[in-house]
Amino acid sequence: MELTEARALVTGGGSGMGREFCLRLAEAGSRVTFCDLDESAIAETVRLAEALPGEVSGFRADVGDEAEVSRLLDEAWAAAGTLNVLVNNAGIFRDRLLVRKDRQTGELRKLPLADWDAVIRVDLTGPFLCAREFAARAIESETRPAVIVNMSSAARVGNRGQSNYSAAKAGLVADTRLWADELSRYGIRTGAIAPGLVDTPILQAMPPHELEKLLTAVPLGRLGQPSEIFQAVRFIIECEYFTGRCIDLDGGIKM
Repeated sequence: MELTEARALVTGGGSGMGREFCLRLAEAGSRVTFCDLDESAIAETVRLAEALPGEVSGFRADVGDEAEVSRLLDEAWAAAGTLNVLVNNAGIFRDRLLVRKDRQTGELRKLPLADWDAVIRVDLTGPFLCAREFAARAIESETRPAVIVNMSSAARVGNRGQSNYSAAKAGLVADTRLWADELSRYGIRTGAIAPGLVDTPILQAMPPHELEKLLTAVPLGRLGQPSEIFQAVRFIIECEYFTGRCIDLDGGIKM
């Protein structure tokens, strides 16, 4: 599929990699819809895309809410005329060790169930709901070809303090593989991307000394750029012989 033919929905398009994906797709002539929870961020992405060749529309939606996802897909489908690309990008962090003993007080501190549930809801249930609703509409309308791109993470192999996040991102790669098998008969491909440390607002807010410590695990010694991650998104969309696999794009990070 050429990017000029893409009618894409990007979740979490209000900032970071999601915003980059929206702008680069629009720059290539795609018709782009996206969602986010932050209305000011939605407005800013739309503003930044005004001079680009493609059309960009933003919607407020919670990807972990079944009813909101169904509404989002209806609105995005109508705005784009049809959808043939879904980029499951929205995600959150709630990092904490499974169990930790306070060095001074001896008190045991446990990963709260609420933090587990919040991350699984957005990072795994969200992509499931979006993929299900996207695929159902694509099949019903006989939209071919179509492609689902899932944003996983290098942390899917297990990263200290990220029980919830690692579980969600590993599950997303597993779903990418099985959805490829289930959906191929309908002309729907799938692909996953597992970025490492990427230059986004989350990392930009870290103290420099902590960021430098993280970079010691990256052989290339630097953060990835959102534009570099988009190169993998573009490849998955354009390469009709790619499905069911995960692209590691992490600078060779060691976890």
